[in-house]
Amino acid sequence: MESDNMKVARLIELPKIKDPRGNLTFIESGQQVPFTVMRNYWIYDVPSGMWRDGHAFKEQQEFIVALSGSFDVVVNDGTHERTFHLSRPQIGLYIPNLTWRHIDNFSTNSVALVLTNTYYNPDDYIEEFENLKALKNGKTE
Repeated sequence: MESDNMKVARLIELPKIKDPRGNLTFIESGQQVPFTVMRNYWIYDVPSGMWRDGHAFKEQQEFIVALSGSFDVVVNDGTHERTFHLSRPQIGLYIPNLTWRHIDNFSTNSVALVLTNTYYNPDDYIEEFENLKALKNGKTE
């Protein structure tokens, strides 16, 4: 059974091994992230002033890390909205399914790593915020 904590977007601190030659941080599937990683992708070279449009997923969960630079992730569960500023590679943001998100305020040379628990499936996308709210209220299309 899923705990209430699994249904809430939250920051998760990743292991950081300090070394004078350079720090090391790692992510192990099912350990630091609360799901088995099935896919990863990264977002980079976002032009100044641009953003990544909002959407949610029926099943997909995400874990987002700022590998370089910084950006904001705005999440909305249909009732509450919160902005997370990601700027350190040892901090990731867990986003459960049925949570709207968009990413903006990218700094120069920022890189966002996104880990997911599903393979790419265009049918999993919820591209209208009102559809997300209806789905969460049990009123499917």
